[in-house]
Amino acid sequence: MLTSVASRGPLFFRQERVGLGGRRFWIYKFRTMHVKSAVVSHQSHFKELMRSGAPMQKLDSSGDSRLIPGARLLRASGFDELPQIINVLRGEMSVVGPRPCIPYEFDHFTPEQQRRCDVVPGLTGLWQVSGKNRTTFDEMIQLDIRYAETYSLGMDLSIMLRTAPTLMIQLLEVRKGRKKIAVAVTVPAKPVTARSFSSPPFVGLR
Repeated sequence: MLTSVASRGPLFFRQERVGLGGRRFWIYKFRTMHVKSAVVSHQSHFKELMRSGAPMQKLDSSGDSRLIPGARLLRASGFDELPQIINVLRGEMSVVGPRPCIPYEFDHFTPEQQRRCDVVPGLTGLWQVSGKNRTTFDEMIQLDIRYAETYSLGMDLSIMLRTAPTLMIQLLEVRKGRKKIAVAVTVPAKPVTARSFSSPPFVGLR
């Protein structure tokens, strides 16, 4: 309902991803962006995250004009990912596993980093419940490879139990971010006048 009211276009969004062993498949999501949004900005953002070692913050956090109204909450709650149950039923994804990456991301991975694809990708995973947006690209890769090497039923159950609290924290962080933006917009800047300067303007001019 939110997507239909906020933006004209299809309800679902389909995107190619990389799964087990580097095989390509299509995932499904509830659409949270305007139709025909450009991907160049996301590609540049991803390359910068790989290079800089900065936390893996989404473009959402800095204000992404491609998003439809209400999309940030939809994405933070994980509700936009629910259609991927179709991928789970098809065997292309699991409930727990590394997030399936986009092909242009996979193309920039080293052979060591591509080991994150040694297991079936999932809806949630070790990285998502271990800091996610506060971790760097290298830390994300290390967590995904660690899961691929040591996953078990017990680990999967632990990750699933930690997923709901993690999503709640993400929602709270988004709400706090929106309040800060609202305050910044509503509080007017102090006007600059001649009295704002320590010395009178145009000194020496008659």
